[in-house]
Parts: sequence; C-alpha cells; structure tokens
Amino acid sequence: MLPLNLHNTRKAPVKQRQSSNQTPKTRALTRGICRFFSDLGCGSVTEFRLTNGRRVDVISLNSNGHFFITEIKTSVSDFRADAKWPEYIPFCDQFYFAVPENFPTQFLPNACGLIIADSYNAFIKREAPHCPLHSTRRQHQLKRFALTASARLQRLSDPRT
Repeated sequence: MLPLNLHNTRKAPVKQRQSSNQTPKTRALTRGICRFFSDLGCGSVTEFRLTNGRRVDVISLNSNGHFFITEIKTSVSDFRADAKWPEYIPFCDQFYFAVPENFPTQFLPNACGLIIADSYNAFIKREAPHCPLHSTRRQHQLKRFALTASARLQRLSDPRT
C-alpha cells in the first residue's frame, strides 16, 4: 500500500485565468485547435501554467509523451504585443502558432510551426521543428499535465474543489 501524506492535503485554490477573459475569436480558435489535436489522438489542456510561470494557450500530449504547445494569435497586433512566446519553446517538443485563415503569416517567424484554424478544426500549414524535451522536464511536466487535467475534470463534477 502506498503511504499517504494526510498533513495539508487540501491546497489553497489556485486562481486561474478564466476563458471568459478570452475574446470570442480566441475561444473559437482554441476549440478548433483542441478538436484538431483530439482527432490526432492527443489530449489537450488550455491555459496551462508552465513551471517558468508563463501560461500557454494550448498544450497537447500524444500517446508517445510528445508535447505540443500552440500559441493562438488572432491579429498582427496580438502577435507584436506578445514577447513571451520564446519562453514556451523549452517546454515542448514542437511549438506552433495558430492563426485564422486570413492572418498575414509573413509576420510570424519561419522557425516555428504554423496551424490555420477556425472554430471547428485546423490544419498544419508548416510543420514545427522537433526539439525534444529533456527527460527530467518531460517527466515533471507529464505529471503536472495529468494533475491539471484531473483537477479540472473533478471541478466539473464537484464544484467544491
């Protein structure tokens, strides 16, 4: 039997950014991205907080333990105002920008993957380079991903948590 630490098992609730703070266009693209990765057999978590304190729009995990991070941009001004995205790259095997179909993609860096999305689906326009995560970071992040997904699922059935 596994030992249980019964001291301080209840953690203080973590204040999380609610999706209601997102624009309708961002919410729509987020849904399309999550559907796309689901169709590829991946699980996705939105607004996932990395250990460096940054929050990514969508992080997806496939059955091989491969992490994809997708940063959603709805306009050029949205992209230009965000200088944080390079800090996400060390936390994934592949990094993508997801944009709507009419987005002028010449403003996005060619060194990143590119996904065109709408509220129903998405497709990869440019494959992201594969940069494998360090095994220790992968193991730690896999646990955090599972615990985050589990906590969110639990909150759906038990609002107390």
